[in-house]
Amino acid sequence: MKLYFFLFSFIVGIIDFSYAKNVSDALLAELCFKAQQANEALSRSQHFVNGWLQHCDTVTGLIPRNLWGDYYWNAQDAAADNYPFMVLTTFFTNHEMFEGEMKNMLDAEIKYTSRIGACPSTYDFKKQSFKDSIPDIGNIIFGSAEYMKDGLLPLTEWLGKSPWSDRMLSILDDLYELSEGVITKIEGSYLGGMQEVEANGDLLQVLSRMYWMTGKKQYLDWAVEIGDFYLLTEENSPMNFPKLRLRDHGGEIVLGLCELYATLHFVDPVKKDEYKPALYSIMNRILECGTNEHGMLYNEINPQDCSIVDSELADTWGYIYDGFYTIYMLDKHEPYRDAVVKAMSSLKTYYRNYDWEHGSHDGYADAIESAINLYNRIPISSVAEWIDSEIQVMLKKQKKDGIIEGWHGDGNYARTAVMYALWKSLGAYVTNWNEGILMAGQSFDGYYVFLIKSDLKDWSGRLCFDKPRHKMNLNLPIDWTRINQFPEWFAPEEDEMFEMTLNGISKEISGKTLHKGINISLKKGEQKVLLIKRVK
Repeated sequence: MKLYFFLFSFIVGIIDFSYAKNVSDALLAELCFKAQQANEALSRSQHFVNGWLQHCDTVTGLIPRNLWGDYYWNAQDAAADNYPFMVLTTFFTNHEMFEGEMKNMLDAEIKYTSRIGACPSTYDFKKQSFKDSIPDIGNIIFGSAEYMKDGLLPLTEWLGKSPWSDRMLSILDDLYELSEGVITKIEGSYLGGMQEVEANGDLLQVLSRMYWMTGKKQYLDWAVEIGDFYLLTEENSPMNFPKLRLRDHGGEIVLGLCELYATLHFVDPVKKDEYKPALYSIMNRILECGTNEHGMLYNEINPQDCSIVDSELADTWGYIYDGFYTIYMLDKHEPYRDAVVKAMSSLKTYYRNYDWEHGSHDGYADAIESAINLYNRIPISSVAEWIDSEIQVMLKKQKKDGIIEGWHGDGNYARTAVMYALWKSLGAYVTNWNEGILMAGQSFDGYYVFLIKSDLKDWSGRLCFDKPRHKMNLNLPIDWTRINQFPEWFAPEEDEMFEMTLNGISKEISGKTLHKGINISLKKGEQKVLLIKRVK
C-alpha cells in the first residue's frame, strides 16, 4: 500500500496527460521506479567521492592507494582504479568539483609522479618523493599500461578529447621508447609472468582504440607487433601457457587480441586472416575447457592439457565474452554468440547473490558490468532482473562515510553504479544535478519517454542526451564490445531529426541539439514527461 501511494503521488505531478497519450500509467510507474534506482546509484557515487576526498594527501592533493598502511600513490591502483571514477562521477553530479578538485588532482599527478617522460612512478607521501630512489622500470611500465587501460581510456570513452585523453596519449607516446615494443622481461622488481601478459593486453586495447581516435599508424604498428608475438610465434601463443587466466590480471590479453582483430578487419583484412586460425584456437579452447555447465568461466585453465587450474568462477566473466561477441559481430560465427547467450541466460537461475570474490563489492561490480555491457547487445529480460537484484547487494556495501572497503577497488563501485544509472536513464543526464533530481528513460511504442522530477527544491538545468560516442569520440568503425566502455542506449546521430514533445508542445529537433541538452525548469515537487520520436 505504501509503494502504491508513493507511485501515485509521483505520477500525479504530470501537468497535461493529453500530449502524453502514448504514456500509460504503468509506464509512468516503471519510469518512476527507474528514476529512484538511478538516483540512488548517482547519490552513492557522489558520497563515495566525498568520502575519499577526506583522505587526500595534504601536500600533493593526491589520494592514497589504500586507507591502511599504504600511504602512497601509485599508477596501477590509485590512478587506474579509483581516481578516474571520482572524475566520472563528478561529471554527472558536481560540475564544480569536476572542473575543480578533479582537474587539480590530474595536474598534481602530472607534476609529482611523471618520472620517465610522462610515464608515472609510485609517489610516497611520507617522503614527498618517489618511493624508489632508482626508477623501477618494470613498475613504471606496468603502472602506465594499467592507468591508461583501466582509468584514462574509460574517461576518454565518455568525454572524448579532454585533459585526461591528453595525459593518456603523452604516456603512450613515451612508453614505447621505454618498453621497446612488446613487454617481455623488463629490468625491475614488478613485471613478470602474468603481469607481462596483462600489460601487453592492456596495451592492445589502448593502442587499438587510440589508433582510431588519432589515426596514428605507429599505434597500429605497435599493436601488430604485440599481436604477432602472441598469434604468430608458437612458443609465445596463449595456447602454450601453463596457465591462462580468464579473469582480470591476465585475461586482458584475450580481449586485447580480439580488439586488434576487429581493427584489422577494417584496415588490413589480409593480416586479420593471418591471425584468425590462432585466435579461433584460443577462443575455442576457452569454450572447451574454461566454462562450467552454465557457461560461466573458471579463473584459470591450462590450455595445453585442457585442465582447470583454478575452479573459482571469474567475476569478470563478461569481459572475455566481450571478445567472443566482437568476433561474432565481425565474422557472424554463431557458436560464439550462442556461448554468450548461454552464460547470460544462467544468471537469474543460478547466480543470485553469488559470492564472486569472497564478500567484496569488487566482485559484484565486475559481474554486474559484465551483464550490463552484454545486455546492451542481447536484451534478455531475465538478465535485467538479475542486474537489478545484484546491484542492490553491491550498493548496500557502502559505509556511512562514503567509503566502501577503503582500498583502490572502491572506484569500481562508482564505475558500476554510474553505468547502472546510465542504463536506467538511457544515457541521458542533467546539468546542475542534486540528490533531489529523479530522471529515467524508456523506449516504448516507437517513442523514447523520459521522466524528470525535482524533489528537494526548484530546479533548472539541461536534460542532455548521449551520442554515438564510439564514433564521435573514438572514430571506431563499429561499436564492438569492449571492456571499460559505457554502453550506448539512446544515442542519436547529430544530423538525425526527431519530434520532441514537452509541456504539450511538439517540435522538430536535431540530434545535435539533443546532445547539447534541452532547457527544463521545475518547481519543487513538479515533474515532466518528454517524448522523443525519430522523424522518418
